[in-house]
Amino acid sequence: MRVFTSAEEILAAVGTEIGKSEWLTITQERVNQFAEATGDHQWIHLDVERAKNESPYGGTIAHGFLTLSLVPFLTAQIFRIEGAKMGINYGSNKVRFPSPVLVGSSVQLTSTLAESNDLGDGALQNTFTHVISVEGATKPALVLEMVTRVIF
Repeated sequence: MRVFTSAEEILAAVGTEIGKSEWLTITQERVNQFAEATGDHQWIHLDVERAKNESPYGGTIAHGFLTLSLVPFLTAQIFRIEGAKMGINYGSNKVRFPSPVLVGSSVQLTSTLAESNDLGDGALQNTFTHVISVEGATKPALVLEMVTRVIF
């Protein structure tokens, strides 16, 4: 777990890999709960038997946006910022889903601080590259360029 306690520490970390999360297994229950929360009930995510027989993946897969929604949970395992007055998610510059996450597989997040800009008055705008890998897969499941702001 990396802990940042100042703007200077964050600025000094630009261009470095901040760390990796633990592996997280994606269960059918999690996929079902996400479908209920979002209203996305596509069979490729929920119908286990049909997915076994008709899907090119041989089983159900996680929603891409479920994979994306895991970023805050997994990031909390990698780093935290202490002493800040406030931190916010400012948006994303890029979100890609290069490969599916099959139910039952495990995923891991790697975070790199790509850029940090001093906005003045103790505020920084940070751009992180987050990559979610699937255990044993050659391509990542998610590549995300996420922008955050923190005020000290």
